[in-house]
Amino acid sequence: MTANTLLTISMISRDAAIVLGNTLDLAKRVNRDFDSDFGVKSAQIGQTINVRRPIRPSVRTGSVVDIQAITETYSPLSFTNPYGTDYALTSQELTFSVEDYFDKVVEPSVQRIASQIESVGQALVDSFYGAIGKAGVALTGSSAGTALPAITQALALLNKNLAPAATGRKTLLNDPDFNGVLTNSNLTYFNPGPEISKMYTDGYMGDYASMRVFMNQLVQSHTCGTYAGSTPIVAAPFAANSTWGTSSTISTSGWNSGVTTLKNGDVFTISGVYMVNAQTKAALGTLQQFVVVGDQTDTSGAIAALKVSPAIVTTGGFQNVSRAPTTNDAILLNGDTSGVGTSGKTSQYALAFDRDAIMLAAKELMPYSVGLGKTTTDDQTRIPIRVQQMPDIRTNQEILRFDVMVAWATLYEQLGVKIFTT
Repeated sequence: MTANTLLTISMISRDAAIVLGNTLDLAKRVNRDFDSDFGVKSAQIGQTINVRRPIRPSVRTGSVVDIQAITETYSPLSFTNPYGTDYALTSQELTFSVEDYFDKVVEPSVQRIASQIESVGQALVDSFYGAIGKAGVALTGSSAGTALPAITQALALLNKNLAPAATGRKTLLNDPDFNGVLTNSNLTYFNPGPEISKMYTDGYMGDYASMRVFMNQLVQSHTCGTYAGSTPIVAAPFAANSTWGTSSTISTSGWNSGVTTLKNGDVFTISGVYMVNAQTKAALGTLQQFVVVGDQTDTSGAIAALKVSPAIVTTGGFQNVSRAPTTNDAILLNGDTSGVGTSGKTSQYALAFDRDAIMLAAKELMPYSVGLGKTTTDDQTRIPIRVQQMPDIRTNQEILRFDVMVAWATLYEQLGVKIFTT
């Protein structure tokens, strides 16, 4: 075991951490408060913590005591399997210089791991029920354009859901095409923040509408379900409900019989069912949006138990709608304002969110008892990456592996908004 070999492993680990920091956009902009809550340096696969949400009390009017139960709610955050890449190196390949390791092995390996980390986080977007625009209709940057108003509408929706007003919390992630629309037509609206350090320069456009704006190649797209020819409606009244939950089911009918499949992530509104202010419970002038949970198929034109999020709460501290859905209320999907013109459409998203929409935790993996290993934590994302090298006596090769372990989950789904951009 030579000093040069140890130095090489140490430098590879350091360089791998730098690549993580330069590649991950979402991970740098979400809630990272819960790493320490796992309690041990090396979290175990399957380990879960339940992150407590604030209680939502009702307010009494008058002098008479009205005792209410304290209802605590939680968002689970779990570690699953680690992500990594592995190589078998020959004696000749072990003569690489440190620079060769970086160019041929480290950079492409860690970029691929970073893409996997980012894509898992991006997949959480399907659970966001806030949406702006119409699926299949492109946002443009023309003089009568729709791109900038869509961004400000997304910010307004975040604010209606009581997103904190503190500076630097909100982010807009754009796919490359929408980023091009904004760059070419609206560049003068974006003001780069001089306080942003070099860690944010890749893909960073500037600040607009209280959001820091980035280009991100992994922002999700969505293919809407198929429901052409439908006139969907609520089929039965929804019972009054004061209990918080993760989802509700509603009875619906009027779907195109035998060929309707709603997709996980489809967003819809119900006529007459409006958002309420989370504190005062006063009705707002915006229809409450819901998201379909899991793919769901009709039976003879009915989806009798359509599973949706958020849970529909009609009274009490967790109330989120002006009234319960009732029979014959019309259902409109994926930003459509009449009919079902979005059926089967594929649309790219941009994503506007507050840092508390999504949470991320990362922990060190235990070092091996044999071989050469080094774990380095990236300063920007606070994600540790372990680099391990050990011999394989069966093949007379050295095994080189890169590993990270992270946990993603939504925290407050109402603090994320999808913008249909195409």
